[in-house]
Amino acid sequence: MKTPTKAPRLFVAADFTVGGDVVLPEGPARHVARVLRLSPGAPVVLFDGHGRIARALLVEADRKRVVARVEAVEAGRGESPLAVHLGQAISKGDRMDFAIQKAVELGVAAITPLYTEHGDVRLKGERAAKKLAHWQAVAASACEQCGRATLPPVHPPLPLARWLADRDEALRLVLHPGAAAGALGQAESPANAALLIGPEGGLSVDDLEAAFSSGFSPLSLGPRILRTETAPVVALSLLQYRFGDL
Repeated sequence: MKTPTKAPRLFVAADFTVGGDVVLPEGPARHVARVLRLSPGAPVVLFDGHGRIARALLVEADRKRVVARVEAVEAGRGESPLAVHLGQAISKGDRMDFAIQKAVELGVAAITPLYTEHGDVRLKGERAAKKLAHWQAVAASACEQCGRATLPPVHPPLPLARWLADRDEALRLVLHPGAAAGALGQAESPANAALLIGPEGGLSVDDLEAAFSSGFSPLSLGPRILRTETAPVVALSLLQYRFGDL
């Protein structure tokens, strides 16, 4: 007996109404019609990025137009009780994509790419806009994969000092290999947290001092130095285990 195919999950920024039709935008439509090759009558699950899910059936599915009819609307699940804002130093190539993807899978609430003293990536103008749109698409794809219905925003890149000035989270942590162990064990359960990850070369002395002056506590992840895209995976896993839903 053939196992039923699981309905694909697709991010569509739309208002869902039971009985209403949703025209899929270009990316999801291409995936449905050309990659999955679904036909009218096939089930799909749509989510709006703001916590709502629509269970729908395709009523049109060709290369020019894909339309889904909403059968039910419900609240999404998968959000952590701990809202973590990740400040991630920008890295080259696909390392930033990896960091964003895994952070979303691990329940991060928001991400801000950061310019730091030792960081060697600077984005301007059209290149910055394209990169930001790409990063948000990476986050959306990660939501589709992991079952989240709320899309964490990837904010425009900021200098570290500006990001630090806006922080008011109850728990603020900066990764620092020389820190003493036990930073998480000493903390009470917070409602939100800010996590600062430096670039490949690490945060400079001035960057660290700025973070400490903004109420950040140093956090060590053990005796080994992790890559900038690996560090958020480990740190977020620890935070979710200690205060979240892992």
